[in-house]
Amino acid sequence: MTAPTTACRGPVSRRSFLEAGSLALGGLGLSDLLRGRAAAKEATGLADDTSVILIWLQGGPSHLETYDLKPEAPIDYRGECNPIATAAPGMDICEHLPMHAQVADKINVIRSISHGFANHAAGAGRFLSGYNPFKLLDPLGQFPCLGPVVSKMLEGRRNPAMPRYVADASNVYGGGSASLGPAYLPFVVGGDPNAPDFKVKNLSLSPAIKDRLDDRSLLRKAFDGLNREIDQSRVMDSMDKYDREAVSLLTSNKAQNAFDLSQENPKVRDKYGRHKWGQRALLARRLVEAGTSFVTMQMQNPSIPGAIGNWDIHAVNGHLFDDARARLPVFDQAIAALVEDLYQRGLDKKVMLIVSGEFGRTPRINPQKGTASKVLQPGRDHYPGAMSVLVSGGGMQTGQVIGSTTAKGERPKDRKLDPNDLLATIYRFLGIDYAEMVPDNNGRPVPLIPFGTPIRELL
Repeated sequence: MTAPTTACRGPVSRRSFLEAGSLALGGLGLSDLLRGRAAAKEATGLADDTSVILIWLQGGPSHLETYDLKPEAPIDYRGECNPIATAAPGMDICEHLPMHAQVADKINVIRSISHGFANHAAGAGRFLSGYNPFKLLDPLGQFPCLGPVVSKMLEGRRNPAMPRYVADASNVYGGGSASLGPAYLPFVVGGDPNAPDFKVKNLSLSPAIKDRLDDRSLLRKAFDGLNREIDQSRVMDSMDKYDREAVSLLTSNKAQNAFDLSQENPKVRDKYGRHKWGQRALLARRLVEAGTSFVTMQMQNPSIPGAIGNWDIHAVNGHLFDDARARLPVFDQAIAALVEDLYQRGLDKKVMLIVSGEFGRTPRINPQKGTASKVLQPGRDHYPGAMSVLVSGGGMQTGQVIGSTTAKGERPKDRKLDPNDLLATIYRFLGIDYAEMVPDNNGRPVPLIPFGTPIRELL
């Protein structure tokens, strides 16, 4: 699924260049990735300083256990979770999200988004690309998805000292760059940011060179070891501009500092939670603050006793309400801290936060025997007919509940919206013309999204 790293061209030793550090972006060397981006047409009229954080809830969270509870519905719909009031009048959310409730005046909850694809890969591809997938089980989307599109459309618009698109995996399941090619895949930050030895290896210089490199001029010297003759050798000039951009990122103090969570105030780290989800959220804030345009962090595999790996809470996978009681407090802390931090640091107009999965869960509870528990237990299945999405920041009015679902949470009742409307909103915020044409997998020009209107309540 990823291309092997290829050697760079040029008259200097590329082995020396690679020893200075390389970036593994979907298997590509950084200079190869930047060179691949050269074919991109520079867009015009784009915003220069806006960013988006996408917190992706792989598996599909239940709207009925998070942001759209139905306490008056029959017991086999409403379940065990109860709603609580929040700082935003009229916005009731799950009792296991009390920190959300405290910052509710800084968020919006959209309750009326729906689409038609109940498979994980297809649902994610539909939600993130705006196009109906034709290979429903393909783990790679058949149309360019949100992150790669942003990376392409902001080509040449952002500071090369920071990667435009960062994620904790090369692809969201069902997403990807499709016809745009691997040049627009993210800078991948793997591992657990809460681990004591967490380090972004992609930005690390080899020990033999690290002590001698602290700026671009010293990098030149490292290539040929002739300090007095570097001007004559013109090593840097012999590289093409993509190699120079790669070196710029590798030697960027700004990038190094943004990824270094040890520089963060310990009290702030504690506020986010000393767990994988909390520190991923904090890392996302640090990246957009430093100039990254788009960050995707997935909140799955939480290693929380009582919670399953992702948000796919079928009864066979786990007990729906035990999972909610275990998972939601950790999620609650991370998201609420991120929202509050964005506002406290004055980033709320520059940064838009999106929290979503690929679909919701079936309104009616489906009890089955658990694979591990061997006993009958409650769960919910895939359901794209209704879902809830949290949005914050972006200079928007907040404290709103946008749209509603029917009494049992089965379908939109008021203000029915499509994922494309959210995509249009995001692209507009970033200054991207979503009518811009890109090639599909057959080389035919298609718009970034085939339809969609920015959500007026978020403008």
